[in-house]
Amino acid sequence: MRDTPVSKLLQWSLFATGFSAIVAEYLLSTLASYFIGNAIIQWTLVVSLMLFAMGLGSRLSSIFRNNLLEHFILLELALSLLVSLSSIFVFIISGFTDILASFIYLYSIVLGLLVGIEIPLVIRINNEHKSLRVNLASVLEKDYLGSLVGGIFFAFVALPIFGLTYTPFLLGTINFLVACVLLFYTRLFRVSRVKYFLILNIAVVLTAFYFAKPIELYSEQVKYRDKVVVQLQSKYQKVVVTEWNGQHWFYINGNLQFCSIDEHLYHEVIVHPAVLLHPMAQKVLVLGGGDGLAVRELLKHKTIESITLVDLDSTVVNLAMHHPIFTSSNLHSLQDPRVKFQFGDAFHYVQNATELYDIVIIDLPDPRSIQIARMYSKEFYMSVYNLLGKEGIMITQAGSPAYASKAYLSIEKTIEQSNFNTIKLHNHITSMGEWGWIIGVKNNGKLDKRIQYLNFDTLDTRWLNNQAKPMIFQFGKNRFSLKDSIEINTLNNPKLVRYYSEGNWALF
Repeated sequence: MRDTPVSKLLQWSLFATGFSAIVAEYLLSTLASYFIGNAIIQWTLVVSLMLFAMGLGSRLSSIFRNNLLEHFILLELALSLLVSLSSIFVFIISGFTDILASFIYLYSIVLGLLVGIEIPLVIRINNEHKSLRVNLASVLEKDYLGSLVGGIFFAFVALPIFGLTYTPFLLGTINFLVACVLLFYTRLFRVSRVKYFLILNIAVVLTAFYFAKPIELYSEQVKYRDKVVVQLQSKYQKVVVTEWNGQHWFYINGNLQFCSIDEHLYHEVIVHPAVLLHPMAQKVLVLGGGDGLAVRELLKHKTIESITLVDLDSTVVNLAMHHPIFTSSNLHSLQDPRVKFQFGDAFHYVQNATELYDIVIIDLPDPRSIQIARMYSKEFYMSVYNLLGKEGIMITQAGSPAYASKAYLSIEKTIEQSNFNTIKLHNHITSMGEWGWIIGVKNNGKLDKRIQYLNFDTLDTRWLNNQAKPMIFQFGKNRFSLKDSIEINTLNNPKLVRYYSEGNWALF
């Protein structure tokens, strides 16, 4: 049997449905990760629930006995409506944290059910046009092909260009156009219930599109205490800046990165002790730090000749280079000719880099997930060790020694197991509480004396001086008695994620 026009239309309808469904899965997974946290769990649950619901939908499709094509078109219109409104509903519900997770999971199930019903319907309709053997192959081929194209589209086009707010409307439009083409080709637009549902779909989606931006802004404002003044969605993360009384707070995926009131209490400590411990620091590698604040502190050292900044997200770096909120804090440090950029994954960079550095500053997010915990693993630190010259020194932010002491000690122990001699540092930062860093030194010669003779008074700092030196190097008695029982963090055994999640963050 040869393909008829209706058969071809139905097959390509499933291509569009597969495309739309996979992007909707990824969209809901991303929204769940952003608002609820723990990306691995959210992606696993949303995708698994949707796939299960598709199987359940296939079973439920057997209740449709007549008017299969009409039911398929109604399902496409229903999908168009639900997919278009998915982000809007999540934004509205985001303020109700007790029910948000349940709502997203239920929404995933409903979408999965509708998609699951469609596939058997198309196979049954197509039985009139071709043999079962060819029918099954053609229908499933188009559905899986649509999933492949949809996945690529989500990663490289939808998220970075259309964002979480407008991608659903694009998906809904695809389902809507599929329904319209089938309606007018088969003349089913004359059926009253189809016609009314079509009109309702148009009215609701256009209304939602008009209010989409205000609803998104409302959702962001509910999430943050202060006024949201910047919000961007890159292909990697959600970037938000809030403002209060002329001061600014910078968030990535809802997690505070710095506050302009006290960021110097963090960035002066992550830079100056490590640089001054080195006899002549000239080449520096900064992993993370796309806000330019660590680079600002590095440029205060006249010996430094070059700084290589490796950051995953060019959106953050461009914002830090050009937006006045950032440049007023980083003092245009990223435009200094000594600074060069590499955009990509820090783990891959340290594995493949061939240059040697005097200092490596690791200013990466907290190890909330396995993906980020790679940058706190023994394998990662051994790669960093190989990038350092004979007198090389690294320093990493290591979370809070007060609120997540097990995670802090695991990072220190992991660095020690990577052939470094370690030094613990900490400081109290008003917006973040007590925070800690670990220095790793290749050459241990006279380390205690080198710390003793560090001279911070020669630097143009806002807080760090020689009087503050004892405060950052001393922790007091019996702070870390648990260290012997703590395990190191490796790629194959990422203990750090569990240690971090068990932290007493509610104390802050």
